[in-house]
Amino acid sequence: MPIVLRLDRVMADRKMSLNTLSEKVGIANVNLSKIKTGKISAIRFSTLEAICEALHCQPGDILEYCPPTAENPVDEK
Repeated sequence: MPIVLRLDRVMADRKMSLNTLSEKVGIANVNLSKIKTGKISAIRFSTLEAICEALHCQPGDILEYCPPTAENPVDEK
């Protein structure tokens, strides 16, 4: 997938645990963990906004576009 989630990196930079972020954002640990590991296919803007507010960051700090290459083609389903 060309969109990569970098939530783990931003959390590490801010020294914020999953539990703390979960409490600040108001979503379950399991759902936040899925976002952190990139095992999601969509995210609500309200959730993204809450994460950015809690981490004092921009959406672009969390989301990264990695265009497909010959070594890493896009999976077509």
